[in-house]
Amino acid sequence: MKDLVGLRKDKASGLLAAGQLEAALWEYQKVIEDVPDDLSSRRKVAELLQRLGRQKDALSTYEALAEAWARRGWLLRAVALCKIILQIEPEHERTQRLLTELYARRQSPRPLPTPPPIAGPAEVAAGEARPGLGKGPRFPVFSQLDGEAFRSLLEELEMRQFQPGEIILEEGTASTSMFAIVEGSVEVMRKLEQGGERPVALMGEGTLFGEMALASDGPRLSSIRASEPTVVLELARARVEQIVLKHPSVGQVLQTFHRERMLTRMMDHSALFSALTQPQRDAVALEFQLCSMPTDRPLIAQGRAVDALYLLLRGRCRVTHQRAEGGEIAYLQEGDLFGEIALLLGTPATATVVTDSSCTLLRLSRDACERHLLNHPGLREHLSRMAADRLQRTARMIGGETPSGPDDVSI
Repeated sequence: MKDLVGLRKDKASGLLAAGQLEAALWEYQKVIEDVPDDLSSRRKVAELLQRLGRQKDALSTYEALAEAWARRGWLLRAVALCKIILQIEPEHERTQRLLTELYARRQSPRPLPTPPPIAGPAEVAAGEARPGLGKGPRFPVFSQLDGEAFRSLLEELEMRQFQPGEIILEEGTASTSMFAIVEGSVEVMRKLEQGGERPVALMGEGTLFGEMALASDGPRLSSIRASEPTVVLELARARVEQIVLKHPSVGQVLQTFHRERMLTRMMDHSALFSALTQPQRDAVALEFQLCSMPTDRPLIAQGRAVDALYLLLRGRCRVTHQRAEGGEIAYLQEGDLFGEIALLLGTPATATVVTDSSCTLLRLSRDACERHLLNHPGLREHLSRMAADRLQRTARMIGGETPSGPDDVSI
């Protein structure tokens, strides 16, 4: 049976490629008769029925498929099919009811492994990582919205399809949308200073990327390229802004999501938090405050006490040292943590940090640091070693060596 089903699917695929739609439809229908749970073949049947103009049959097939995906917990796929149904028949009542059911089911999606860490905080996580395929939550992030706000959001999602090698987002371009992968996978690419680019990670079905575009108009930090036929749901910032006018809770949920996602990534990669238990990390995370700063706003002053540590979410900060030639040492980029050494060791800052653009940051106050971090065994010794290493690099730079990045600054 298995070999026969495989042969039928191969034959159907060949017929479809040759434009023989009726023959391909017949073969896929025979596959479904043999294997009713083959949902990918059901999707092919629905698509072929739609292409052949048999809209009523296509609608019923899409509807049954959407319900099947929802029962299995693959809610993004179900939402995508609902979008197709509503494109064919905007007032399709059963699909409207299904969307309402999806709203209820999205409260407790089946848990999946956290996506692997990847570089950069906007489309990808902070820090270096080994490329790998990961799956995130199988439904978008708006789990705390009321029913009306949730449905308004779903109505604004746009489904898009990409072929292998096609660029979805390009590094350096303006951020305007968030995406969720419905089917397929994408490569995250980062440009190299010497030219060319390198792969940073592979993201799979259910993963969200580009979410910082909903809160900031900064440039993309990475390119996203389809590695196979890929379907995504796109949510544009302009549409979100319209929804927020009617449903302010959407904006609040977005802000909370950004904060929690960036904190999780930072704590997973920062040596400062690596020794903490998960409950300890959760307690610290609650203390971070989201703040926005205009260009040229001082955050840390050389020779003065530091009143907080910062995680840079969006924008860029410049670091200067009075004894360095020209004053400039390095730039802090998105995802960088700074201020922790001077703050936790109680020493004056050895450099000045000023926003080089409009910035969004997470701030952890001195009081919160003292309550959650200073009493942790071995932390002071670890910070002392970090401070000594950074001070040595800073001294070399003051002596004329070329800075290599923000870790060369003891702040």
